[in-house]
Amino acid sequence: MSAVLPPKPPTGAVRQAMRAQRTRDTQPELALRRELHRRGLRYRLHRRPIPGLRRTIDIVFPGPRIAVDVRGCFWHGCVRCKTIPKANRLWWTQKIAKNRARDQDTGQRLRAAGWRVIIVWEHDDCCDAATLIESAVRRSSAT
Repeated sequence: MSAVLPPKPPTGAVRQAMRAQRTRDTQPELALRRELHRRGLRYRLHRRPIPGLRRTIDIVFPGPRIAVDVRGCFWHGCVRCKTIPKANRLWWTQKIAKNRARDQDTGQRLRAAGWRVIIVWEHDDCCDAATLIESAVRRSSAT
């Protein structure tokens, strides 16, 4: 019986590139924030909306309890874009699967705590996303 070996970790260069990857203030996030602000919406950035959750949400509307998660297609495994590097494919597949599982867990915890979760993908049009978010915030504030 042979033991299953874990996949090889990325090379030093890949590891360094991963460390340099922005986790906040990405271009899609900045574009969405500018559009939301232009529409007169005010929000909080990179907050932990529920106690005990060690994960931050990109854009938070505390009053109406709306959490906006802006996701990069590659890192969060967008099913529309489906990009996995050919080199070290097993490691990347597992890495992205863990990211997706963490995203799903975060969403479930937020919804269980009474938050509405809106996911915006990198490929989404920021004006369309802002319209959806604005509608949810204004509906929530009206009640």
